[in-house]
Amino acid sequence: MSKARKPEFRPNDFVVYPAHGVGKIVSIEEREIAGMELELFVISFEKDKMTLRVPTDKATQVGMRGLSSPDIVSKALATLKGKARVKRAMWSRRAQEYEQKINSGDLLAIAEVVRDLHRNDDQREQSYSERQLYEAALERLTREVAAVSGVDEALAQKQVDEVLVARAA
Repeated sequence: MSKARKPEFRPNDFVVYPAHGVGKIVSIEEREIAGMELELFVISFEKDKMTLRVPTDKATQVGMRGLSSPDIVSKALATLKGKARVKRAMWSRRAQEYEQKINSGDLLAIAEVVRDLHRNDDQREQSYSERQLYEAALERLTREVAAVSGVDEALAQKQVDEVLVARAA
């Protein structure tokens, strides 16, 4: 199988895998699977203590992409400043939409989920499932902001928190 490899990722590149967030390509390896030689990206998700192997010719199909540009990160942070848009649909339907946005790997969609689910101290308490979705979206956003900015996650978390707190004021 000598298909032209579309994605030009190299070891030590940070990539975004839609279902798991930001990971780092550790290596590119050849493996025989079901009698076929496959070239695989070996992606490490350090925080989750997880390693994922993605066939190089399927990487774009599954939605794997490079990190967002600093411009996209700025737009995502600007999205956080906006007013929360909560639809009046049933929670199960909204939760499904939020889950899809988080797993899309699209930084702007993830920022919308964070914006819509963020609660200030004076607002009602979040349900367990709301908090789970919010924390998942916040973690994905923070990890990508950290990777793009070249800072650690704690500093990126502080940046995101400042934007959310400033919105409330």
